[in-house]
Amino acid sequence: MSESLLSTKSGVESRRGGAAATRPSQAGGKPSEPAGRDGKNRGTKSHSAKGGKQGSNVLAHCVLGIGGLAMISPLLYQIVMSLSTNAEVQSTPPSLWPGVVQWHNFADVFTSMNFGSQLWVTVAITVIRVIGQVLLCSMAGYAFARMHFRFKGLILAIVLSIIMVPSQLFLIPQYQIIQNLGWLNSIAGIVAPGIFSAFGLFLMRQFFMGLPDELEDAARLDGANPFQIFFRVMLPLAANGLWALVIITVLWSWNDLLWPLVVTSTANAAPLSVGLSNLQGEHANNYPILMAASLMAMAPILIMFLLMQKRVMAGIGRSGLK
Repeated sequence: MSESLLSTKSGVESRRGGAAATRPSQAGGKPSEPAGRDGKNRGTKSHSAKGGKQGSNVLAHCVLGIGGLAMISPLLYQIVMSLSTNAEVQSTPPSLWPGVVQWHNFADVFTSMNFGSQLWVTVAITVIRVIGQVLLCSMAGYAFARMHFRFKGLILAIVLSIIMVPSQLFLIPQYQIIQNLGWLNSIAGIVAPGIFSAFGLFLMRQFFMGLPDELEDAARLDGANPFQIFFRVMLPLAANGLWALVIITVLWSWNDLLWPLVVTSTANAAPLSVGLSNLQGEHANNYPILMAASLMAMAPILIMFLLMQKRVMAGIGRSGLK
């Protein structure tokens, strides 16, 4: 009987030992040998994934770098031309770097054109147009988006139809109006036709339509009148739309050439765009002076973009412009 008990006890212990051998380890939750295999496989996969990701990032940066270099290559060549002589610019093949850097080309700009007075005219025109468009287009856009009045749809259609008409068709009637007002060769004559735009109205209307109605309702319950609702509640919420309108107006006003060329006949009353066009001769051009003047005229806009880069990108991104 004792021998049978001993044999039974040894069988139970042997079964327990086998179960312990096949039981997963408490630390890893799996048997040691499979866990080692899985860890090795996961390590190989993670290293391959990191290597593939780094390779794709390097390729993307190379492509973007080549594209960026191609985009700024005209600007780089313009800088080279502004530091060269006229003979080097017109040589065949063109030289990629001047033999002697001609820094005096930038000083010669002031003797070739009235750069200081034309810069002042350009800045004044741009500032007045930006203020006018921001104020008038935002108020008109808010009225067409949030207010209700008779013939609103018809009036909006008539105003927006101006976008489909080429601006050159308005030159003669606009010139006659400015001439009768006595505003030729003046900042007021240049600014007047561009102080409001149908596109700016449409842009601000779309921004105001995207704002929730509950904001206006809450302001009315607090006793705010329409002007208080517009200036204190709705206008701050449309800041991205205002920045987009400011960007478009600044670029358009700074580069406007046709209308200032029509209403100005003196160099002191003309903006930089007209002054740069007058540097082009009938039979010959001084390209280094022209390129230097173009860089100097471009510098304020470039500095403004660098200082307000985040605002510029936010305004363009929210407005859907490209």
